Parts: sequence; structure tokens; C-alpha cells
Amino acid sequence: MAASSPMAIQLKSSFTRTLVSPKGLSSSSPLPLYPSRRHSTFTVKAIQSEKPTYQVIQPINGDPFIGSLETPVTSSPLIAWYLSNLPAYRTAVSPLLRGIEVGLAHGYLLVGPFVKAGPLRNTEYAGAAGSLAAGGLVAILSICLTIYGISSFNEGDASTAPSLTLTGRKKQPDQLQTADGWAKFTGGFFFGGISGVIWAYFLLYVLDLPYYIK
Repeated sequence: MAASSPMAIQLKSSFTRTLVSPKGLSSSSPLPLYPSRRHSTFTVKAIQSEKPTYQVIQPINGDPFIGSLETPVTSSPLIAWYLSNLPAYRTAVSPLLRGIEVGLAHGYLLVGPFVKAGPLRNTEYAGAAGSLAAGGLVAILSICLTIYGISSFNEGDASTAPSLTLTGRKKQPDQLQTADGWAKFTGGFFFGGISGVIWAYFLLYVLDLPYYIK
């Protein structure tokens, strides 16, 4: 047999190697060692743009530990004015008056759906039945508010509302977040809700105004 060429011998020696045979194995059967496979890796680095970008959504007051975000909607002066005038956020007003205001709105608006979608909507008793159903729902909601107040607040405890604004200014804690304040709010809600139902019934069926929901 012709002798192998020097190039073939060099290639064979570079791809196959022999290991020392461990004890218990014959030295005539060496173990081949295959070359290890190397995986190529690459790194992606973000390059900061030269022009700074305007952040539309960012932490309120630049403090991420507050846990609130400032967006074009929530930081709008119009939205802030609207939210600050809702009864839930008017801390300077008595909880009783705030409950009456919320109850009046709910009681007045609940009559229409019960009149038009109630089981007696096609009878002559639709107005009375719808008004009674709305009053019953106001009573159920008042009971739910009472249960929430009993389970959330203890008699004599201070208000759980914060006494500092986001800018660090001191303010009077909201008395609604106390047992007495929540009880006043619940009583005001019940009184305002029943008054709203009576007022809606009076406008629809006593004064006989030409409303669509009649």
C-alpha cells in the first residue's frame, strides 16, 4: 500500500487524538477525543441619542416611589379641576353633605331604568313600580355602605387619610375616613337617594312633565 501523503497525515493528526487508556481497558483500543464546538456570542449595546426625548408619561413630581404616574390626562388642569370638585375629594365639605349630594344623583337617575326596563313597564303602574324599585336599590346600597364602614373603621380612631399633599404641604385629614364620618356619609346617601327618587317621581307623574321615559 502506498504511503500516505504528508498533508493527509497532518489533517489526521489535527482532528484525532488519543487518550491514555484507563485501568481495566486494553491499550490497543484508545479513546478518540473530538474537538470541542465553540459558539459565537455577540453583545448588543444601546446608544443614547444625541437629542433628548420628551417623556409623555413619567412619575408624578419626578418621584417614582410615590407609585403614581403623571400623564397628559391626569395632569391636565381641566381634569384636575373636575376631579377636585367631585364630592369624594372635597375634603372641606362635611361628610353628611357629601353623602346627600351623591345620594341625590343616584336616586334621581335610578328611576328611569326601572320604569323603562322593569317587569311592569307596559302597565299603568310602571311609574310607581319603578320608583319603588329605585328606592329599594338605594336602601340596599346604604346597607352595603354601612357594612363597609363597620368592617373598615373603628370607633375613636383617627382618620386614615394622609395629612400631607404630594408636594409636602400639610392639610387636614379627610374626616370621611373615620367611623363617624363614614356613618354620616351613609346617612346622607340614604336621605339623598330617597329624596332623588321622590323628586323624579314628582316631576314625571305629579307635575306630568313631557319626559321621554314616562
